[in-house]
Amino acid sequence: MNKKFGCKNWQEYIPVPIYGDEDTYFEFYKKAWELAYEHIKNVDGLPQTPYMDEGFCATQLWIWDSCFMSLFCKYAREIFPGVETLGNFYEVLYNGKHLPAIIPPENEPEWVGAVLKKPYEIKVHIADNPPLFAWAEYENALMSGNIDYIKKLLYEQKFLQKHYEWIENLSEPVKPDGVFVNTCLIAEKDGYKWEGGRSGMDNTPRGRIGEHAVKQRPNNPGMLWLDAICQQALSAKMISKLFELAEDEEGAKEWNKRYLEKKETVNRLYWDETDEFYYDIDCSTHEFYKVKSIASYWTMTAGVALENRADCLVKHLSNPDTFGGIVPFVSLARNDADFKSNGEYWRGAVWLPTAYAALKGLVNYGYFKEAHDTACKLLEHIYKTYNEFEPHTIWECYSPEEFKPAINEYGDKYVRPDFCGWSALGPISIYIEFVIGFHNIDAFKKIVEWAKPDNLKYETGIKNLRFGSVITDIKAIGEKCSVTSNEAYTLKINGKEYDIYPGTNELVL
Repeated sequence: MNKKFGCKNWQEYIPVPIYGDEDTYFEFYKKAWELAYEHIKNVDGLPQTPYMDEGFCATQLWIWDSCFMSLFCKYAREIFPGVETLGNFYEVLYNGKHLPAIIPPENEPEWVGAVLKKPYEIKVHIADNPPLFAWAEYENALMSGNIDYIKKLLYEQKFLQKHYEWIENLSEPVKPDGVFVNTCLIAEKDGYKWEGGRSGMDNTPRGRIGEHAVKQRPNNPGMLWLDAICQQALSAKMISKLFELAEDEEGAKEWNKRYLEKKETVNRLYWDETDEFYYDIDCSTHEFYKVKSIASYWTMTAGVALENRADCLVKHLSNPDTFGGIVPFVSLARNDADFKSNGEYWRGAVWLPTAYAALKGLVNYGYFKEAHDTACKLLEHIYKTYNEFEPHTIWECYSPEEFKPAINEYGDKYVRPDFCGWSALGPISIYIEFVIGFHNIDAFKKIVEWAKPDNLKYETGIKNLRFGSVITDIKAIGEKCSVTSNEAYTLKINGKEYDIYPGTNELVL
């Protein structure tokens, strides 16, 4: 594929959602892409440049921000170097590369230790951030269909396998060369000890002793983190699926075995039968730390939740006392003692990356209507914030109660604006995949799966959708669907398959 990273006619490469004659959300959708375009950054000397900047700190690179950004960049991969950005982490962690020095901007955070107008080496901020590389690579592979890249990644570079094994063998804090801070993740027999900042859920009250968290970050040293074992299970599962794409049955079987081992552990130890919920557990006693947080939905993202248990989690998304209410996917259950109505970061704010991961979990288990309904509520919430709150932009995370951004963890100001950044997942990926319903696109099988909402009376669909070498428009109203394409593929609408041929196709649904 001819990459045109950052080219000026980038609008020609983005898909165009259709959601009614006058699409309410289209301006919002375009704004997300515009902000993301501004975050394409060139830095001479980086292994991968241009790359996607997360919108926080010029001298630090974050793993989980970058992985999540790749999950919307995949829709315009010719222009936005989403998955390519991951190369900057691979080269530091597994090829011994150092990142170049830059002159930090004036607004660089004080904790970085940079001196104004003096060169400062760019660092990977956290090496044991959520291990989402394999998930990001697989999701992007489905859009690109580039098997040569996948084979190089699996057989020559082996970055994904190396990262999995590195996580599995962390037995004490380390600070790899080229990384800003030491690790906190410790692999144990039944899971992983960790810490709020490294997990990404900075001030989460998980692991607290007593009704309230006394500290901003309880970071219970004896706790095994549910999201850590689920994310590692997800990594193994995605590596297995990548081997499947490479038609390597032995490799797929080996990594699926690792995934199934994690799945068994989660269901044996982390499920509380009384509360019908997955919780973090104590390393020694295996007793539950009963804080309901959005982290529990990683069990569905990774596919480790048993089906009847997944059903319990889904019901909470419409429960106003826990994860439902005014807007779903709050980071901490609304009836938790540490829930804050203004968000206060991970004490109740709505975060687009964890909401997106949870929505992926819903469709994994066939909850298409629930995914659509909750995604609509979420998109409407952030859209109204965009319209009603000034400045009119996209925010790092959102208030769980009002059409506002959330307050930061210190409770003294709003979180970061123009955060596209991972928050572009809302107006772009959540919109396309769960509101409109194009939840699975596979360039290898040449198939598009559409969970088409059945309650719409107006035209819906997508134009200029690009996967592999296919470019297609899909539009439906009532029982009629019109599809144009440059190549043949299979369109699956609510479970029924239609053969699409080059040119114009008129379907009766």
